[in-house]
Amino acid sequence: MKNYRIAVIPGDNIGPELMKAALAVLEATQKVDGGFTLEFETCLAGAAHYTEHGTAMSDEAIAACRAAASVFKAPVGDPAVRTPEGIEAGLLGGVLRTGLDLYANVRPVKLYPGTPTPLHGYQPGGIDYVIIRENTEGLYASRGKGVGGPNAMADTMIVTRAGTERVVRFAFEAAKKRNGAPADGVRRVTCVEKSNVLRSFALFREIFLEIAGEYPGVEAETIYPDAAAQALVMNPAHYDVLVMENLLGDILSDLGGGTIGGLGMCPGGNIGDQYAYFEPVHGSAPDIAGLDIANPASQILAGAMMLDHIGEESAARRIESALWLALEEGELSIDERGRANRGTMSAAEAVIARI
Repeated sequence: MKNYRIAVIPGDNIGPELMKAALAVLEATQKVDGGFTLEFETCLAGAAHYTEHGTAMSDEAIAACRAAASVFKAPVGDPAVRTPEGIEAGLLGGVLRTGLDLYANVRPVKLYPGTPTPLHGYQPGGIDYVIIRENTEGLYASRGKGVGGPNAMADTMIVTRAGTERVVRFAFEAAKKRNGAPADGVRRVTCVEKSNVLRSFALFREIFLEIAGEYPGVEAETIYPDAAAQALVMNPAHYDVLVMENLLGDILSDLGGGTIGGLGMCPGGNIGDQYAYFEPVHGSAPDIAGLDIANPASQILAGAMMLDHIGEESAARRIESALWLALEEGELSIDERGRANRGTMSAAEAVIARI
């Protein structure tokens, strides 16, 4: 029997609630599957850790993440906890994404049953694409490094050939494994870039088109981000895989979440050549912490992504199918604000019953 050691980061505010629910689902899945076990090791990190220790994460916790088969993370951070420079403290982008060279941020956007969408006429599965966001460069490479004074600040965006090549290839490889866009079944990678204005995006586009030639079985296209923001609302079924710079991916994945019932339905993976961690896309929601109304679907689906990444594909599909059924049958209900009507743990129990 295969055993996987998983580093678990419980997070801040609603994070521990979501993690408790998702771990219960993972434990039920491993029992039913019977072919593997998961060994969980808790690693404290986030805003609460920063408040107490002055760092988002200890060196020991980072070492545990490096040694684990994968990292499973709940939302961290708190808008009320800031660094002396005024930046939100306790976030782990620089510590984990950059520190572990997790260059591909994978954010699926899929419409499940029973989830409210403002888009008329779309049925479950009618929206199903994945945003792949370059995770170590772009404008966020300037995180905490802006220069200037009290009246002007500058942040630098960087795009390199090496960084772009690897994330673009990651996107095309992902498209090869998918079933194509819901509208036409075509495997397609869409590059979102602003080459009409910025030279850095022109380089990103140039490299994308070069690599597209290596994948004759996958259609390639480009679009500007302003046009993409409109298209993902007006014609989301056209899209299969989208690849883009860091900031653009951050923005457009949230837009996509708004079309499928909110960010509570959006899991994410941060993947490199050696390491990976999986988490919800959304933040720690301090306004609803402790109320047992946070939607755990994103954390549960992040757990499924993690299982898929470590090679337990059938277990991952089992979780996704169970969540789909729980929503379809009304046992898990999401309101118009994206919250779990019957409670966080009740939602998890509905999924577990179908596993």
